[in-house]
Amino acid sequence: ASEDALFGFSEVRLGIVPAVISPFVLARIGPGAARRYFLTGERFGAHEARRIGLVHEVAADVDAAVARALDGILAGGPEAVRAAKRLVLDAPLGDGTASRLAERRASAEGQEGLAAFLEGRDPSWLG
Repeated sequence: ASEDALFGFSEVRLGIVPAVISPFVLARIGPGAARRYFLTGERFGAHEARRIGLVHEVAADVDAAVARALDGILAGGPEAVRAAKRLVLDAPLGDGTASRLAERRASAEGQEGLAAFLEGRDPSWLG
């Protein structure tokens, strides 16, 4: 988020509730912060949004922050990035997580990444 960004859930000031967005916001900021901001409708800045978990980063240069995040994503193996995203979305427990991790480690991409690390070279997906 930009350092000067303002956030708020002002629906209550219109006599309604933030129903459409609430499941997503509750998952991000939790019931404590949601209770405060859903009930008051008050506006808050980017640093508070980061503190409560609504945003990941506050930056003066948003384009540079996005570029850093994209560079990090693009440095990973494409299949591993896809599998990591699915792992977070599915949030499996126990054996489900262990089997996914073993599957990625044994995959061709996983083997290439480990070999590249051990050999001190870039993995093939970086060109």
